[in-house]
Amino acid sequence: MPRCAKTTLIVLSFVYLAFGTVGSGLYAQDGVIFRRDHLKVVTESGAHVFQVEMAETPRQRTQGLMWRRHLPESSGMLFDFGNSAPVVMWMKNTYVPLDMIFITANGTILNIARDTVPESTAFINSGGPVRGVLEVPAGTTARLGIRPGHRIDHSWFNRP
Repeated sequence: MPRCAKTTLIVLSFVYLAFGTVGSGLYAQDGVIFRRDHLKVVTESGAHVFQVEMAETPRQRTQGLMWRRHLPESSGMLFDFGNSAPVVMWMKNTYVPLDMIFITANGTILNIARDTVPESTAFINSGGPVRGVLEVPAGTTARLGIRPGHRIDHSWFNRP
């Protein structure tokens, strides 16, 4: 392969890693790479499947959904805090309105912050100890009838 072609391939690979989809199961945003997975929200009307990006590391949790201009329906980001504790979130540099679903260690929805305000620095409290937070497009929880007491089916959450 000619040197120019190799250089072009390397540069394009870097751009691809920094700003777009990286193969199946990974997504990169501003140089932060997120693993993708699926989860189910189990309600009386059935199970609702979401494709989520996994915010597992401090850097991923800090980045979150900042700078995004769009979040497709049935997608979101799942934050893992590793253990149960009260959590405070905010919307700084987040342009997409969200519903934030606060999840206990056993997968029960404790609280929901609906229709959060883009770019707000107001604190959004979990309302008690949680293991994780699922962020989905605003209006999703109302549309699907998701409410506290419903369950999240994902390997991060222990079952009783």
